[in-house]
Amino acid sequence: MIVHTVVVTEFMTNCYIVADESTKEAVVIDPGGDGRKVLQEIENMGVNVKAVVNTHAHVDHIGALKDIKDALGAEIMLHQAELPVLKTASRMARLFGISIDEPPEPDRFLAEGDEIACGNITLKVIETPGHSPGGISLLTADGKTCFVGDTLFAGSIGRTDLPGGDYHTLIASIKTKLIPLGDDVKVLSGHGPATTMGVERRYNPFL
Repeated sequence: MIVHTVVVTEFMTNCYIVADESTKEAVVIDPGGDGRKVLQEIENMGVNVKAVVNTHAHVDHIGALKDIKDALGAEIMLHQAELPVLKTASRMARLFGISIDEPPEPDRFLAEGDEIACGNITLKVIETPGHSPGGISLLTADGKTCFVGDTLFAGSIGRTDLPGGDYHTLIASIKTKLIPLGDDVKVLSGHGPATTMGVERRYNPFL
């Protein structure tokens, strides 16, 4: 499995391109913006993007959805509870003083236990709401890596003051869904550096 990180926009969002080395099929996770930059990286990698998966639909994670959909025709996936967030994203963007294209409709809704296949890679969906109503995390089939969106960060957690956020739900998601995955699991967040579940379990002040 190849994982390339493209840091996009002034929000410094981690957009992940996850590719199978043998088949060159790939999934893009959280294309937050800078569509040309993301598409150039996809071209440089020489991969065929089959799906775009959003851990949630906040504006800093979906800004390049239209660019990628128009260019590659990839299937767009997210949790159904994020649909209202997606539909108001362009309006929310204006509140932050930015402008984004109206995001396309999702092609597939994801729920707990669903699997996303990409060549020989499988990502399993874990529902982790709290930062947003339909937030999800994605665990690799070998159980070694988890893409957590803005649920958990190195030394911090996602904000819960945006519409649909809830602090207690977020903490419950982390403690009941993510931490039990095991201390050695690598955590790839929506912003900032990678960490592990063990480091966060021991040292994250919010936990």
